[in-house]
Amino acid sequence: MISLSKKLLSFSVTLLLAFSFSGFTSAQSPKIEEGFDYRVLPIPQPIEVKGKVEVIEFFWYGCPHCYDFEPELTAWIKRQPKDVILRRVPVAFRDDFMPHSQLFYALETMGKGDALNEKVMYAMHKENKRLMNENEIADWVATQGIDRNTFLATYRSFAVVSKARAAKQLADAYRIDGVPTIVMQGRYVTSPSIAGTKAKALLVMDYLEQKIRKDKYQ
Repeated sequence: MISLSKKLLSFSVTLLLAFSFSGFTSAQSPKIEEGFDYRVLPIPQPIEVKGKVEVIEFFWYGCPHCYDFEPELTAWIKRQPKDVILRRVPVAFRDDFMPHSQLFYALETMGKGDALNEKVMYAMHKENKRLMNENEIADWVATQGIDRNTFLATYRSFAVVSKARAAKQLADAYRIDGVPTIVMQGRYVTSPSIAGTKAKALLVMDYLEQKIRKDKYQ
């Protein structure tokens, strides 16, 4: 038979372990706060698809921070359920960056975006390719097995130019002043710079994803 003192000792040890585990869990799940880790837009922007968690990444091919964040963001989106959709929106902070936005939408239109977006970034950040005008861009695209003339026709098309201009207007509507920036459900804004680190930004995105579902995709 177990004595009362042994029972009390056992209970104390169990309680201590419970508190210790609780503290460990809290340490593993850092607190996420509005105004510190993310901000809420005063006027939400419309989302494209109802009943989904919309994630927009505002980026620029030439941004080293975007290039650094891309592997983690790609891995994050791959492990999300089907109700999470990612839209990548190129940002042209200056007029001479517009060719990069047209490049993005030309590749997307040709069905080559998923295959070549990371290669574009690699070319710019690791191979020192400027890709600042349509000739440089078309020459590089041709090295990827795409017909140069077909690409240029797409790159110059009304549809692609219109999408590039619309992307700039969207970035202005969201008041994007740096990249990469993540906007979720047209209202929640975070980024590695806002959250402090890439890892924390992804945790914030997980938190906001759950919040959006809890709020019935609002």
